[in-house]
Amino acid sequence: MKSTPETADWQLQMFRRSLKKQLKLEAMLALLGDVTGKQCLLVTCGDNNGALNYYFRAQGGEWTWGDVIGDNLAEMAAFLGEPVHELSEAAFPFADGQFDGVVAIDVLEHLVEDQPFLREVRRVLRPQGFALVTVPNGDPRLLANRIKWQVGMTPEIYGHTRAGYTLVELRHSLSQGGFIPQAEGGYSRFFTEMMELIINFGYVFVLARKKGKAAEGQIAPTSGRELKTHGLAYRLYSLAYPFMRLISRLDTLLSPSGDNAVIVLGVRSEE
Repeated sequence: MKSTPETADWQLQMFRRSLKKQLKLEAMLALLGDVTGKQCLLVTCGDNNGALNYYFRAQGGEWTWGDVIGDNLAEMAAFLGEPVHELSEAAFPFADGQFDGVVAIDVLEHLVEDQPFLREVRRVLRPQGFALVTVPNGDPRLLANRIKWQVGMTPEIYGHTRAGYTLVELRHSLSQGGFIPQAEGGYSRFFTEMMELIINFGYVFVLARKKGKAAEGQIAPTSGRELKTHGLAYRLYSLAYPFMRLISRLDTLLSPSGDNAVIVLGVRSEE
């Protein structure tokens, strides 16, 4: 049975209190366009509980789900009412030209080499198929990045092999992978990043370590069991959320050049 908002699944409850994930969804949907009648693949890399999948599915189209890390697949599948495939980063279990579009959410920064993954994305796309890719902005000049790294929230804590990509770097990687960049965007500026930093720092260095060291790359609860373990802290955060959301909205005063996450939409080249 597929979830609906009325069922109040914990995944949807968490999403509605996640500043950055809501901005991510809004920015990606603005570039996605109409997918009615299209076959699409959404690929994530561990930091996903299924809520983003739920909202992408609501946009229409026929969706297939995959995750490169392969954590909590059974729980995600139960929530979505559909299978979630564990993917090798360089060998997807799908046929050539199976999809009209691939959405890759925060995957590349986890990989040692991004080109094998992008080649697989291109392989499973039909001619003129699209890839929508989002990654953290790894620009060391961003104030939020400097603060995060100074307090110990380094890329390694997030399970990343690199700090991220600038827009120029992401466009270049997609071009190397056989895509023609068509559009770009971003989200999460300084104030949202600072609110997220407080939440993530508290989970990694306070809550998770009281219960045992946080798993590598895990910055928030990704299963119902983990959420239940930190239920009191989550309830307290829920009370503070409206205030944090107000602070996050100060981002509208800042330039898009300060986006701490970037997105590029590319179309499969025929070369």
